[in-house]
Amino acid sequence: MSKRALIVIDLQNDYFEGGKWTLEGIDAAAAKAARLIGAFRDSGEMIVHVRHEFPTADAPFFAPGSPGAEINPVVSPADGETVLLKHSANAFKNTDLKDLLDRGGIEDVVICGAMSHICIDGTTRAAADMGYRCTLIHDACASRDLQFNDVTVPAANVHAAFMAALGSGYAQVTAADAFLQS
Repeated sequence: MSKRALIVIDLQNDYFEGGKWTLEGIDAAAAKAARLIGAFRDSGEMIVHVRHEFPTADAPFFAPGSPGAEINPVVSPADGETVLLKHSANAFKNTDLKDLLDRGGIEDVVICGAMSHICIDGTTRAAADMGYRCTLIHDACASRDLQFNDVTVPAANVHAAFMAALGSGYAQVTAADAFLQS
């Protein structure tokens, strides 16, 4: 069996109720992510928590040092688990994520978190391009409504479109229950 790691992306307070950028389905996605984290802890496999901060305090969300930029308690890192700070959508860009995975001999990455259409998309595509086998846990990810011209695209459609696209060449896309039973 190849070595694998769980990458939990941006499950931070600003995405939850009362935060600055609430996502649809975030509570359910975080609960699934917490189950994945528990399974990886039980198996002793690598877990990487990724946390996003924008560079300036006037950011729309995830302002540096703000409570909203902190990882939500539902998926809190345990002592010794890696927390990686990023400043862009792709968790590999200007971070040591690739070096960390390579030092651990990781070949497979399991990805979950937020937002489906930005950071999940960017990180999954980058991981696949770097040669990692990717599994994307679709029900442990969340998104929000998007606007394009005069059209509002509902969060469920945004999420489905990105999961379909990523499943067409970048990742095996599966549900948390199916993954945990495999």
